Amino acid sequence: MTTATAPLSSETGRSHLQESLFSWLAPESAPPVSEAKAVVESDAAGPPAPPPAEEEKPDLSHVWVVAAEIEVVPKVAKVADYRGSFKATEGQRIDALEVYCKGCRRPYDEVTGQDCSAKIDNRHLIGGDQSTRAKRKIPVPPKNARVVPGGRIERRGINAYVGGVSRPPR
Repeated sequence: MTTATAPLSSETGRSHLQESLFSWLAPESAPPVSEAKAVVESDAAGPPAPPPAEEEKPDLSHVWVVAAEIEVVPKVAKVADYRGSFKATEGQRIDALEVYCKGCRRPYDEVTGQDCSAKIDNRHLIGGDQSTRAKRKIPVPPKNARVVPGGRIERRGINAYVGGVSRPPR
């Protein structure tokens, strides 16, 4: 296998790409002192700097969805059951069962004009603050009940799979 080795100039080959690729690594030279003073003087004489841009507030508006009741033919019902969606025909009348916010899941008439609470803090959707929530209560057996210890349940290994699944436990 032979390869040609020709000297590459900055106009030909790929060497000119590498020069511009790493140009940001070179330290920038500071302007001379006389130029720096000129820049400061021209800034003072120029128009005042515009005020800093105001931070955009997050969008806390609701995203409204409608729970609907649509009458369909059996063929469309089969497709909707399998795929989870279907296409409605043009001009079809759709009965709205409920209008609510997709985020906070609260009815339209209760939260109209308010910010969406799910975009602020959605703890209400997960049952409150998890660190302060009450633990599950262990049921207390009746007074006349007797606790009988059961056998050991194999949860790992081949016996866990085979026992009681493909054949009755031994």
